[in-house]
Amino acid sequence: MKLQGKRAIITGASQGFGLAVARAFVAEGASVAICARAAAQLRQAQGELEKAAGAQAGSLHHNQARVVAVPADISRSGDVDRLVQKTLEGLGGLEILVCNAGVYGPKGAIEQVDWNEWAQAISINLLGTVLCCRAAVPLLKKQKHGKIVLLSGGGATKPMPMLSAYAASKAGVVRFGETLAEETRAFGIDVNSVAPGALNTRLLDEVLAAGPEKVGRKFHEQSVKQKAQGGTPLERGAALCVYLASSASDGITGKLISAVWDPWETLQEHVAELQESDIYTLRRIVPAERGKTWG
Repeated sequence: MKLQGKRAIITGASQGFGLAVARAFVAEGASVAICARAAAQLRQAQGELEKAAGAQAGSLHHNQARVVAVPADISRSGDVDRLVQKTLEGLGGLEILVCNAGVYGPKGAIEQVDWNEWAQAISINLLGTVLCCRAAVPLLKKQKHGKIVLLSGGGATKPMPMLSAYAASKAGVVRFGETLAEETRAFGIDVNSVAPGALNTRLLDEVLAAGPEKVGRKFHEQSVKQKAQGGTPLERGAALCVYLASSASDGITGKLISAVWDPWETLQEHVAELQESDIYTLRRIVPAERGKTWG
């Protein structure tokens, strides 16, 4: 029970990856507050998690993990403040924040997409993440420990033509996480970003529905192949979130970690090396690192 007695907020947890993270947290003994914009779907997720928590408690003779559901739009500061308040009322405290809520945003060339939709994607993916952290950090600083897990994606590490709002916001999330990690390091708070892999969720369905004209032929073909092959299991990324939320990862902070490619199960063996290096961070590549003699 890696998260026994811990209390967590998980945003965007009514479906897909966020719900998978909530399931994993409850299975490890955590009480969770989940949020999403769709209230009916959120209540359904709450019911599933409460049932799982009851079964878990009964089989292990532990106190049942609690599940709080708060309809919220994380791009609205009032909703975020209410989410934190309802979490404190329902769970009695907070040790973990998982910022998962996100959207792809408009699909198409930057000069053709709807500007309001583009800006709204930034508001949800980047500003919503920052708002959640702003609301949670004072609590975590006061108790001098805490875990913050931010959800990144392919957009953070490579260009994503025709999905510019998603790419820009996710790169921003990772650099914000690296920065927040330095701001909170002295308070025992670990802040890390997660790349969960190519997931078969509603975001993939959006790309397939948009077609190659909107998202580009290459990305569309990759998505068709991913759909057919099943993608990365949601549970893989959820297990990494459990690790980063647990005491096993203490001292690992300011990193972007891939659930698929990085040996995260053994990273605690390399804490000192990670703290002293730019491994698993965003950085600029200079010519000499690619064998060039100029520059």
